Amino acid sequence: MKKFFVHFLLSAFTVMGFQQSAQAAMVSTAQVAAADAAAQVRVRLAAALERADVQAALERNGIAATDAKARVAALSDEEAAALAQQVDSLPAGGDGLVGALVFIFVVLLVTDILGLTKVFPFTRSVR
Repeated sequence: MKKFFVHFLLSAFTVMGFQQSAQAAMVSTAQVAAADAAAQVRVRLAAALERADVQAALERNGIAATDAKARVAALSDEEAAALAQQVDSLPAGGDGLVGALVFIFVVLLVTDILGLTKVFPFTRSVR
């Protein structure tokens, strides 16, 4: 009986040593939404890095695409959100040169139509 009791205690202490404690808590909707938003931001950044023109620009600047992906993956949620906000706020056309050229063309076209200048041969003056 004593031998059985000793084996029982040894096995009980062994099993108790491998047990892990767990805690359960309520998760708010805001926490779930924040986690989902952070995941979506990371997906958008990863998709942007997959584009061929972005990879070509990275290579021109001496950055390997795999290094850039690793750095984006290492960002915290706040840093990833700030980076995604910066990417979203940048102009799509680059430095705005095309917009400036279109604006100048429209101004010259209007002044030609009003008869103040004669730049384009295809316009007729109102005067």
